[in-house]
Amino acid sequence: MIREIISYEWFTIFMVLGLVFITLAKVLYTNRFLDFIGVFGNSKYLKIYTKDQKFIDVFDGLLFFNLVISLSIFGYLSFLTLQPDQTFELNVFLKIIFGIATLGVIKIFVERLIGSMFEIDKVIDSYLFQKTSYKNYSGFILLPLNALLLYTINPSKNSILAVILVLALINLIGFITSFKIHQKTLLSNIFYFILYLCALEIGPYLILYKIIVEYKA
Repeated sequence: MIREIISYEWFTIFMVLGLVFITLAKVLYTNRFLDFIGVFGNSKYLKIYTKDQKFIDVFDGLLFFNLVISLSIFGYLSFLTLQPDQTFELNVFLKIIFGIATLGVIKIFVERLIGSMFEIDKVIDSYLFQKTSYKNYSGFILLPLNALLLYTINPSKNSILAVILVLALINLIGFITSFKIHQKTLLSNIFYFILYLCALEIGPYLILYKIIVEYKA
């Protein structure tokens, strides 16, 4: 039975919007979508489509929109669960969506800029495609998980932690896969790789965490 909490109506609307983006990706790129949903256990998708990637990829863009929406819903739902005295505010939710989308786009452009500066465009493009694929897959998995938290399972610290672990596992496997593919290049430039991890993989999330903590305060 769906719990009658008015804020969930907005979550539902945006979940449907995320589903629309996934559906468009499936309808417009049927074969690619079928390969994509098997990326977690099969490298076929990465091998085929890494070569054909474009600077602006509509398929990845549609899945990215769903990722942003799904992450925003999960993030705000987690906040409301851990802070039960707080109430849903649409303007705050829209700010979360805007913040996540902006952070994601800026991060990609900075990474591409670094690749161009150090003349390692091909390596960076391949790495970004693989990383983006697993992040989009996280968004694909997160959509039904959000539905479970909203309409079936009563959200709790344990259920939220379980979802976070699932997302972390997906992205960890994606990172390991990318590292194996580019192992020789990365190990021969280990200093720059560590610098990259600190500046562009860990740093933005620490900044986002600080912003969230300050907002709560």
